Amino acid sequence: MSPQTGNMQHAFLPQLLLLVLLSLLQAWRGCCHPQCLDYKPPFQPQQPLVFCKEYSKFGCCDLEKDEEISMRFYTIMGNFDHSGYVTCGKYIRSILCQECSPYAAHLYDAEDANTPMRVLPGLCGDYCYNYWHQCRYTLSLLLEDLGSPQQFANLTATIEEDRRKFCDFLELKDKQYCYPNVLTNAELNANLGFVREDPKGCLELCLQEVANGLRNPVAMIHADDGTHRFFVAEQLGYVWVYLANGSRIDRPFLNLTQAVLTSPWAGDERGFLCIALHPRFIHFIIPAPVISEGCVALTVMFCTKYVFFCFFSVHRFTMVRKAYVYYSVSVKKQERIRISEFTLLPHDDNQLDHSSERTILEVVEPASNHNGGQLLFGHDGYLYIFIGDGGRAGDPFGKFGNSQNKSTLLGKVLRVDVENNDDGAPYSIPSDNPFVWEKEARPEIYAYGVRNMWRCSIDRGDPVTGRDRGRMFCGDVGQNKYEEVDLIVKGGNYGWRAKEGFSCYDRKLCQNSSLDDILPIFAYPHKLGKSVTGGYIYRGCQMPNLNGLYIFGDFMSGRLMSLRENFTTGEWQYNEICMGTDQTCRFPKLINSYYKYIISFAEDEAGELYFLATAAPSATARAGVIYKIVDPSRRASPGKCTVKPSPVKIKGKLIHFHPKEEFVINKKPTTTPVPTTTTRKTTTTTKTPQRRKPIIIIKPPMPTRKTIRKATLPPPTTETTRKTTPPPTTTTRKTTLQTTRKTTRKTPPPTTPPIKATTKQTTSATTIKPTTVPTTVLMATTPATSTLTGYRTTIMTAAFSRIAQSPIVTTPPTKRNGRPLHYPTTSQPLAPQPSPSTTSLKRPQLALTSARSPERAGAFTTPRPPYWSQKPTASGYKPQRPSINTTLLKSQEEKLRVGEKLEIAGEGNQVYKRPRGQGRGRSRMRGGRLRAGSVRLVSADGLSDRGRVEIFIRGEWGTVCDDLFTTKAGTVVCRQLGFTTALVVMKRAVLGEADESVKILLDDVECEGGEWSLLECKRSRVGKHNCSHGEDVGVICG
Repeated sequence: MSPQTGNMQHAFLPQLLLLVLLSLLQAWRGCCHPQCLDYKPPFQPQQPLVFCKEYSKFGCCDLEKDEEISMRFYTIMGNFDHSGYVTCGKYIRSILCQECSPYAAHLYDAEDANTPMRVLPGLCGDYCYNYWHQCRYTLSLLLEDLGSPQQFANLTATIEEDRRKFCDFLELKDKQYCYPNVLTNAELNANLGFVREDPKGCLELCLQEVANGLRNPVAMIHADDGTHRFFVAEQLGYVWVYLANGSRIDRPFLNLTQAVLTSPWAGDERGFLCIALHPRFIHFIIPAPVISEGCVALTVMFCTKYVFFCFFSVHRFTMVRKAYVYYSVSVKKQERIRISEFTLLPHDDNQLDHSSERTILEVVEPASNHNGGQLLFGHDGYLYIFIGDGGRAGDPFGKFGNSQNKSTLLGKVLRVDVENNDDGAPYSIPSDNPFVWEKEARPEIYAYGVRNMWRCSIDRGDPVTGRDRGRMFCGDVGQNKYEEVDLIVKGGNYGWRAKEGFSCYDRKLCQNSSLDDILPIFAYPHKLGKSVTGGYIYRGCQMPNLNGLYIFGDFMSGRLMSLRENFTTGEWQYNEICMGTDQTCRFPKLINSYYKYIISFAEDEAGELYFLATAAPSATARAGVIYKIVDPSRRASPGKCTVKPSPVKIKGKLIHFHPKEEFVINKKPTTTPVPTTTTRKTTTTTKTPQRRKPIIIIKPPMPTRKTIRKATLPPPTTETTRKTTPPPTTTTRKTTLQTTRKTTRKTPPPTTPPIKATTKQTTSATTIKPTTVPTTVLMATTPATSTLTGYRTTIMTAAFSRIAQSPIVTTPPTKRNGRPLHYPTTSQPLAPQPSPSTTSLKRPQLALTSARSPERAGAFTTPRPPYWSQKPTASGYKPQRPSINTTLLKSQEEKLRVGEKLEIAGEGNQVYKRPRGQGRGRSRMRGGRLRAGSVRLVSADGLSDRGRVEIFIRGEWGTVCDDLFTTKAGTVVCRQLGFTTALVVMKRAVLGEADESVKILLDDVECEGGEWSLLECKRSRVGKHNCSHGEDVGVICG
């Protein structure tokens, strides 16, 4: 290499490093997001908070939680004198209120449900130093209500006098997100609580998979009857009923596959295109409309619709059990559009009477495309029908085309009245239709000049004011250049074929002075997409940031888009919608990818939005999925959007929903080292390790503690990467699946197969520095002669008196937000020193004191605040301190530093780190033989506390499907095996998939938790199932 080349490389190297550092900084800044301890987005409480007032506008606490924190604060402060109250109250309050912070999950290291959670929020270094300097002895009070006194006393006594240990326990190394910096960081809080945008202005949203395995799902509607079920139509001719819990009824609501004209060709526009239920599909009573002066106009909410009424006027409407469908049909080799009416079966609310079909309208189609395909009932009670221009390119029919010709129904929006039509014509014409009295115009026409409107919706109006209620939005598919979104008004001419979007298509017609057309509210060129799919204005409850946002998409490009109206100018602002990053969507059940072909949009009974997409645009391909749109930046306050679906009588069987997409929260982090054979040059050729079936989810390492090395060690080789740390001689850790904390020094990935994560021992912050054997310093049990006064004495006296009076036993950790916190004790029990005033204990006492000498109880590393000696304690009790272990292993400090958490309610597919159960459980035996219902856990690693669930029935072992299998059922299994409970249920064969030779014996298992065997639970018949071994359930017991 020439000197010139070397100089160029040296000159380029700093620039390259700068670029790398900037990219890493950008990634680090985006690695965290607002999240509460219940793994959900923050919210604005319905009532202002009284205690943690700074989080009244946006945070993680409602008024009830705020009162709970307030009670904890005043309970703790009851141990203080006045000066201590003044000095330490601000620290105690600030630390307690971080549960209400919108960044609570990050402060408590709880963004991942699979890893331990901090006991207290992470503090910044300077703040931690000030807290230690002034109020270090209050730490025991903060920890007291999170566990038994024995669990916190040894910890606090050990670290209170050592600032480094104290702040190692409390400090969060992430300087941007630690408290209080997280509140003052302008960049983090600039758009806090608003929809997250990327640098290009793209709104970052997430999705939830709702249904899958559909064949071109073209429409989804709801009955608006309180059941919160929805009906999904497939292009092939099926309509299915889905219940509020996601289950599908196995019998179709409607089956028109024999009559529907369609084909398996990709992109065929013919087929079953839409369904609409009559507005009075269910029996209910609503007030009559305002009809006279002097009536008081009130607004009430019923089935998510607004009704204006006279105060005392009530009218009873009868139920109309009818549905209306729109589909393609062939009659004597002539293609037609048919709108038909069906009646519900008398004794089944989930199936139409197929023999009741009555044709409402038929329109001949000159071509096989541009079929329109929308039916909906307006708030005026009339049925709106949207028909395409007849097909081909450029609407070539007649002098002006079908769309501008009011004597034909093609290229039009129709409005008809289907009320009281049982004994007469299929429909009547509303008297206020705009062209009723125009000669040669069809009276059904409500608007014209449309090309091929695909998916329309009606705005429910603002949930509070009712503003904009009844507006009708449609997406109109363009020809060669533009796609458009229109607001439909009575008598409106939407310009086709004279105009396409805002531009002229037929210049001669476009220049006609008589063309009084209505321009679209938005049009986009074909570089963004070539087939618009109209959407909805969001008016739901769960995502307040989306209120008033019109969300739509494009079938060809798969692009999701949005419009928001500027009420001042009347213009609509466009923003593209993109999927949030893995960190943005790291919430339970959320995904951040979808299939490209967006067929339709929908809303449920509560107003939440969905879209229907497919991976293969064919009427016969089972590649269709329904996605719910989710905003991860803000949710409604807890309890505000709770719905209780009305019961539905089911005839037939239920098919339970199983999501196929991997949840973002379950994705393996990219920071996990990947085995490779190319990164190390010193190793010999090795085989690339194959993937094991069980997927172990490991959280990226937390920010590291500072590790001080006195000597520089050579980089570990492949042979020594896992052997450099000798195991501690005083303890054997049983905790499995713990994440090794990352140090500032990166270890190259191993070139040999890594140690399995389920058996890896957790070490300290570094695995290179050998761990020394802890030494035990014996201390005199006689109290020190110098007595501490003030709030310090009050605190320690209260704490130690409770410790002395309570038996020293291991207590189960208490819960916070539904997740237990884990407080491990020292590795070996310590023998107490005999006390002349007390009898010797039969069990060892836990260490309660720190490493400082009792003879120097008054010597501290920082000056005493004056109030320490102002007010002596009323109690004369002086606790005796037994000997303690003063040198904690790094692994023990790590255990003390973090708590532990369990799975999210309703979720069963996460891995959690908990100590294993004590030994194997034994299967129940009867006469030396296995008893029916006995269970075992099959693990590839040979672990006794986790594995695939297998049950013994009829003389053979078989697996259990994960359908409806919850932690209650898992607890039944674990108790049979001698464990206390099920820590987590693992679905989709995460803990191993059985061989095909093993039978599936149980499915749909629902337990209450008290049964002795799964056979006593509610379940399907033995051997009857609708699943595969890919859905084998597994459990982790503890």
